[in-house]
Amino acid sequence: MSLDRSSALQTAEVLSEALPYIQRFSGKTIVVKFGGNAMVDRQLQDSFARDIVLMKLVGMNPVVVHGGGPQIGELLGKLNIESRFVDGMRVTDSETMDVVEMVLGGTVNKQIVNLINNNGGRAVGITGKDGLLIRARKLEVKRTSPDFQASEIIDIGHVGEVQDVNTGVIDMLVGGDFIPVIAPIGVDDKGASYNINADLVAGRIAEVLGAEKLLLLTNVAGLQDKSGTVLSGLSTKQVDGLIEDGTVYGGMLPKIRCALDAVKNGVASAHIIDGRVPHAVLLEIFTDAGVGTLITNRNGEQG
Repeated sequence: MSLDRSSALQTAEVLSEALPYIQRFSGKTIVVKFGGNAMVDRQLQDSFARDIVLMKLVGMNPVVVHGGGPQIGELLGKLNIESRFVDGMRVTDSETMDVVEMVLGGTVNKQIVNLINNNGGRAVGITGKDGLLIRARKLEVKRTSPDFQASEIIDIGHVGEVQDVNTGVIDMLVGGDFIPVIAPIGVDDKGASYNINADLVAGRIAEVLGAEKLLLLTNVAGLQDKSGTVLSGLSTKQVDGLIEDGTVYGGMLPKIRCALDAVKNGVASAHIIDGRVPHAVLLEIFTDAGVGTLITNRNGEQG
């Protein structure tokens, strides 16, 4: 079926707008954290997969890191294992960790790999345990006790933080023209497994790879000011100010800190984007407008 003249011109304009970004980011590494609605809505899953495949085809090197909290919670419920949280982090005992590995390293990881491959890509799924990709250490959660006016350490089990990343594993896959899809599970020096926040894993991987961009898909339109207006472009200094004055708080705070740390540690730009929008990744990378909040050290940068 041929396009009418108007539609053809519109298509040409879209491609023309994308060209400078394709040229600019060819050969660059883009780390994308896949989560939220985009992971569970079929249409959004397919649009995300096509976005990643197109990025690879035009010369970029996408690296996907994924979460899976809702899927973990669903299976824990079916197994009658209680979910408990401390400061938004799932308390992960040995039994829960088995479920986390099953869901993240098995079901969810392979679903994403299959999505990308079915849309013409060449994805390979791994966890942070494969090739000792992510060396982890136990995360200590400190909480102030009002009774003692001192901090107490709360044990939340197999929840970790990133200690080191073995970039050789990722380099090998990218060099072989594959798209790495990484589950956020790490391992310590004694071989114990740890569940790690996917945003934090994506941020650290972006840092050690010297990525051009870190994209964090969310279920909100982006970082908003106190009146609810999305802030489309911010410097790291401006973001620090928004944290200090309380504009950034609650569940958005860890995500923003992750993006902020990545940019302060060498990633050219970080993006908090609305994963509920079809083709959100392409819109953020290849258009002037974008669909979220850009954080950068470079004044006036877009795209």
